[in-house]
Amino acid sequence: MNELLAWLPPELATLPRYAVALMLGLLMGLERERSPAAKAGLRTFALTALFGVLAAHLATTLGTPWLIAAGLLTVGGIIVAAYLRAPQEPDGDPGTTTMAALVLCYGLGVLVWHDELQLAVMLAIAATMLLYFKPELRGLSQKLSRRDLLSMLQFAVLALIILPLLPNENHGPYGALNPYQIWWMVVLIAGVSLAGYAALRLIGQERGAAMLGVLGGLVSSTATTLSFTRHARASEAMVPVAVTVIVLANLVVLVRLGVLTAIVAPEVLTALLPILLGGLIAGGLAAAYGVRRLRPQGELPELAMGNPTELRTALGFGLLYAVVLLAAAWLTDRLGALGTYAVALVSGLTDVDAITLSSLRLYRLDKLPAATLANVITLAILSNLVFKSVLTLAIGGHRTGRHVLAGFAATAFGLLAAWAIMRGFSA
Repeated sequence: MNELLAWLPPELATLPRYAVALMLGLLMGLERERSPAAKAGLRTFALTALFGVLAAHLATTLGTPWLIAAGLLTVGGIIVAAYLRAPQEPDGDPGTTTMAALVLCYGLGVLVWHDELQLAVMLAIAATMLLYFKPELRGLSQKLSRRDLLSMLQFAVLALIILPLLPNENHGPYGALNPYQIWWMVVLIAGVSLAGYAALRLIGQERGAAMLGVLGGLVSSTATTLSFTRHARASEAMVPVAVTVIVLANLVVLVRLGVLTAIVAPEVLTALLPILLGGLIAGGLAAAYGVRRLRPQGELPELAMGNPTELRTALGFGLLYAVVLLAAAWLTDRLGALGTYAVALVSGLTDVDAITLSSLRLYRLDKLPAATLANVITLAILSNLVFKSVLTLAIGGHRTGRHVLAGFAATAFGLLAAWAIMRGFSA
């Protein structure tokens, strides 16, 4: 904006702001022009955005900030008058969405005058998307149950109420325990799991075994493995579906760990990402071969999942994370890398997230080098695959177990091969 102003004569220095506001108004108005129920369209939205800039311009020039509020009241009065004079549409739409959008458009004009261009553009695009995708959003809301909405509210409590209240200070042995950091890890895991849970509720059961495996892995690979192992045991015909879902769910664990690492400590990705990709590629090829050979078909059983945002679940993971973090810090101090590997072997049996996040925390505290961190996470994944292989063989039987074991073995081979290559490069 400043570069553009330098080329304009002084009397037109404010013109670019009006031009930007005009474009934003036209963008929102173009969408409203398509709606038969809307009493405001292309021209009204464009003029309202220009009016917002003009009101802010006059308020700044004359030193009368109340002009902005007066302009907003004027826009509101015009909207009310328009809807009082015009009859209500046959579909019963009161037009409140257009009213709100028009008021927002005025506010965007004010933002543009105060050089908040990027924010104004982002808000205009977001608002236009909300207006355009009305049918999809309405369908989405109708698919959500009371329990789903409760999950979202519980996540909001975890992230927006509890987290800000916790002190961001290091306590305990080795300064490893930080209440804010521990709960931030809880929020992170709950958020990833909630995203998978919501997708699973909306589309998972309708898109086949592959999609169900991917979404189940986002929520909980252990719960998915246990659930479909039982289904395979109950019905021989369910074995192809169960194997596909279980292998894919555990492949998604590698993607999940990559995302967690990118959020918590992105600088570690150069050491960890090649290993995860090695396992993902080898396991993915094995899964593709398995799907082609087993040809999973038939109606999918329901994958029952617990709410990942329940307070009890969150507290349980927070406690597990803190215990693993303390154990890893203590054993690393006493035994060096061997101590951390021991924790990875034990904790990785049932939960890879806790040891991964604990190791990333120790790395941020300069207590664990990046190379050792990659080894710890790799060892935890291998430990988890071994545990689930035994679980599948014990509960699902030989046929289910051997197919799942083949997929897990391919994943483990890819992890170890990539790990060996990375170690060779670093040597």
